[in-house]
Amino acid sequence: MEKMRKIPVILADNPADWEAAELLAEHLRTEMLRQKPDIADGLLVLKFCPEGLTLTDGRLALRGDFSGMARRLKTNNLQQEMLVRAARIRKPGKQPVAVDATAGLGEDSLLLAAAGFSVELYEYNPVIAALLADALKRAQRDENKILASAAGEMHLHEEDSAAALRRGELHPELVLLDPMFPERKKSALIGKKFQLLQQLERPCAKEEELLQAAQAAHPRKIVIKRPLKGPYLAGRKPDYSISGKAVRYDCFVFPEYSS
Repeated sequence: MEKMRKIPVILADNPADWEAAELLAEHLRTEMLRQKPDIADGLLVLKFCPEGLTLTDGRLALRGDFSGMARRLKTNNLQQEMLVRAARIRKPGKQPVAVDATAGLGEDSLLLAAAGFSVELYEYNPVIAALLADALKRAQRDENKILASAAGEMHLHEEDSAAALRRGELHPELVLLDPMFPERKKSALIGKKFQLLQQLERPCAKEEELLQAAQAAHPRKIVIKRPLKGPYLAGRKPDYSISGKAVRYDCFVFPEYSS
């Protein structure tokens, strides 16, 4: 995995947030500020806001937020989600476990959790992990019971997933991979989100290593999220794919690991 490229400063102008901000600054080994810095745009800042922890460069802003996904979690809508269709496990028995090996801001994990999985989320970048942890806390307290229940089935680990998968301690039915892919759309909202994330980490450069680590955990299925016209991860053709207008889910099935 590539290392983090930039470390933002922490900004908390509300005294109620100072203790948490200082702890986060210590964890990230960065500076904690109590008032907005008089510095030109372009400085990366993690700001404590009433709406949630927010990453900004003065131009763009990004925070983890699951509230806008609540409608997608309703049963009729959820079953139409491509990821949920791709992740289906035949005769799962007890509650199946999914490993989201490239968690990012956790939106795919939320869909899996709502679909009945217990989800272990792995995000090695500490800034993205902080945004995700904040989003999870807010979702677990949300008045929407479906959203709060799904968030309660998500467990975050700030760690390199490849190492965790190889240790053999995880026994997931499903491994989800969504490594960062070079984004070409400069004007779309997704493109703006990508611009901020790209300042923190680079697109995956060790595709074969990631795929091998996923298989080493002996899941019943590996699902890989790809741009619709993007190449197969590590050049390996899946057993089948489910495609939409913008993305594609490539699925590897391993009958030998089925119970």
